[in-house]
Amino acid sequence: MTRVAVVTPTLRRPAQLEIAIRSVMAQTGQLGRPDEMVIADNDPEGSARATVEKLRREAPFPIRYVHVPTPGVSTARNAALGETEAELIAFLDDDEIASPTWLASLRQTQAQLDADVVFGPIQGRAPGADEADRAYLERFFGRAGPLVDGFIPEPFGCGNSLFVRSRTLQGPTPFDLSADQSGGEDDTLFQALGGRGVRWGWSAGAWVEEAAPPHRARLSYALTRAFAFGQGPAQSAARGGHWFEVARWMVIGAGQFVVFGTTAAVQWLIGGAHRADWTDRAVRGLGKFLWMKPFEPQLYGLAELKRIQRSG
Repeated sequence: MTRVAVVTPTLRRPAQLEIAIRSVMAQTGQLGRPDEMVIADNDPEGSARATVEKLRREAPFPIRYVHVPTPGVSTARNAALGETEAELIAFLDDDEIASPTWLASLRQTQAQLDADVVFGPIQGRAPGADEADRAYLERFFGRAGPLVDGFIPEPFGCGNSLFVRSRTLQGPTPFDLSADQSGGEDDTLFQALGGRGVRWGWSAGAWVEEAAPPHRARLSYALTRAFAFGQGPAQSAARGGHWFEVARWMVIGAGQFVVFGTTAAVQWLIGGAHRADWTDRAVRGLGKFLWMKPFEPQLYGLAELKRIQRSG
């Protein structure tokens, strides 16, 4: 049977990491048991080591620990991949909790479709968030998709996904190291894979829950990420040297910022229930217009470590 590894990069979240690992340990069925799990500890202090050592003695499968002391999301993902030779790679973030049939569902869908990458739905949670922003934040950190398995036209993010390694994660550094601090390493990879005709699959039963940590369960953080998401299309076009496409995205973004921003301003003035949603759309538009490197938010690596430290 094809070997499968669950890969989890982590950065100073030992409590959340333990919950994530235990959710993998609780997977049901023959297809739900991975051959191994790889934890890439991206904290310079190696804060995940004790958690992994404790759970390693309980787990029904090997858990590999790799210390990646230089904070960076791409560096952590690449280092984890270097620790396993498994053909199927399932990514589970350290703030995600897998449902009992998560891995089996991903594997069954992949086998049925022969998809190159399979994604699953995410139930977002924002504990501790302001009540006025909670519904928006839970949608923001969640992921919705079709109600049935099948192919989808566009990929999602790397969290809660299953890759056929030989078709998608080739070489020692498949994740772009230039995205270490900003994120978007999966978008860069997916853009390259899409050009090669890779097939994206959706597994409706592969549920995970994502509980945003306190420093992320805030409107300011979500809108900063929304701005970064907005930058993506123009940045992708720029990397390929498609400057007419860059200009097109800038025009679209400027229009979105004006239209959605006006609506957002009205919503904030009247206390509208959807004010955060309209603001999200506006800042995504602004991101398309201000796609340049100097405007790129630093959301991962050292910047994320500092946010964690400030939050206590």
